[in-house]
Amino acid sequence: MNEATLTLRGKRQLTHDVWELTFSGDTSAITRPGQFVNIAVQGHFLRRPISVCDWAADKLVLICRAMGSGTQTLCGSPIGTEFSVLMGLGNGYDVDKALNHKPVLVGGGVGVPPLYALAKAFLAKGVTPTIALGFGSTKELFYEDEFKALGCPVLVSTVDGSYGTKGFVTAVIEQTDCDYSLCCGPIPMLKAVDGMPQIVDGQFSFEERMGCGFGACVGCTCKTKYGTKRICKDGPVLCKEEIVW
Repeated sequence: MNEATLTLRGKRQLTHDVWELTFSGDTSAITRPGQFVNIAVQGHFLRRPISVCDWAADKLVLICRAMGSGTQTLCGSPIGTEFSVLMGLGNGYDVDKALNHKPVLVGGGVGVPPLYALAKAFLAKGVTPTIALGFGSTKELFYEDEFKALGCPVLVSTVDGSYGTKGFVTAVIEQTDCDYSLCCGPIPMLKAVDGMPQIVDGQFSFEERMGCGFGACVGCTCKTKYGTKRICKDGPVLCKEEIVW
């Protein structure tokens, strides 16, 4: 874990309440897709944990939904604002575990962002993953074009059928021969993907309310088949074999 001061350099509105935020600064503590940062927001006591969408040596890209006062303040901050950021948090995804399978990267809503860096990590290993994205409707859709620009096949589902395949994201996974899932999204989605007969193994990123973000407060503890684990430190990514639903 490392604390650094990052400067907001760019903002792009992706949907009515989802923003892409680009920061400059030292991101060397981030080592694996699926990790997250804990960012201090002025006027709020607790930091906000946000998944890493993408990063480079001096650049960090986050995607954030402005849904509470903290995230609204973050997304509404002017260019040039500096933030204290804890980085390198969580264990992230292990790409090597999936290289002998046919991987599908599954994202629901704001669970989509960490899959972007994950897709790039697979491509760097010579594997092109399938991307399965699930949204409520067309107005919630984002980052489809960005995944396509990487050269990945992208399948999209919407609950109301306004775009792509009508239904939940499992409906598009069934259209593939993928057998290994790497997911991020709401728990009902994760559970549904885990229960698909074609998915023989996988890694699942869990969203939990957090206090410290690095394991000290044990506020995000969950049960697994191998004992209790802290989502912020031992997760947020857990393997299929250890999950207790």
